[in-house]
Amino acid sequence: MLIVTGATGQLGSRIVERLLERVPAGQVGVTVRDPSRATSLADRGVRVRAGDFTEPATLAHALEGATRVLVVSAAIRGAGAVAANLAAIDAARDAGAERLLYTSHQAASRSSAFLPQHTHAATEEHLAGLGIAFTALRNGFYAATLGHYLGEALRTGRLALPEDGPVSWTAHDDLAEAAAIALASGGGLDGVTAPLTAPHLLDLEDVAAVVADLTGRPVTRVVVADDAWAASAVEHGMPPAAADFTLGMFRAARAGEFAVTDPALESVLGRSAVPVHEVLRTLLPPDA
Repeated sequence: MLIVTGATGQLGSRIVERLLERVPAGQVGVTVRDPSRATSLADRGVRVRAGDFTEPATLAHALEGATRVLVVSAAIRGAGAVAANLAAIDAARDAGAERLLYTSHQAASRSSAFLPQHTHAATEEHLAGLGIAFTALRNGFYAATLGHYLGEALRTGRLALPEDGPVSWTAHDDLAEAAAIALASGGGLDGVTAPLTAPHLLDLEDVAAVVADLTGRPVTRVVVADDAWAASAVEHGMPPAAADFTLGMFRAARAGEFAVTDPALESVLGRSAVPVHEVLRTLLPPDA
């Protein structure tokens, strides 16, 4: 059985849909925290079982009968993220899975300025030490992240954010399809993959220009000092820890951590990757 964890999340749900295009529903299982959110999958013949990375005792039943398991990285910040990922991976190994797949990141490193990369690096190291076949999908930075900033940019005409750097913004749909191909085929992407990225690098000045072109409205890129941006974000309701977490993304970008492209994703897909302007078009409000 091919099992996908986190199957109701933004990436996991897409992976399941692409997987169901390739294998019968009866060969697919999913683990979710709340099975009531996956009733539509159950109705289609997918095996749905409750499983929570933070409650390892739930995972043996959730992963029973697995031949390959795709672990979608836990949506948890801090030290608990590594423990959660490792709990899922170890449970998949104990269930007898012959291959483990994990959604890592193109910039996975213990020295990254962006804390999630530490989690990915630690998880990759654990996978490599298990002695069984594994695939660490080094996903490009999700282009959908830009959606958090478009509303304000359209309201004010200013994309006012900390200093950044070039990023190979990559579509969720492309990464989901690549993951489904790797999970269904059982091979082809072995070990730590090359960066799975779209082919173009854009910084936020480029993004502002694309948004202006798509909407016909002027959008100016404005660089805001880190401390000033964080203070404003907190003033508008963002928890201080979340503001500091987000600043890590900008620090990593301007250090060039995300300024990487590779043909691996398009090679796996057998087609061109979705360009960022197409993702931005879907993120814009209907009246933009």
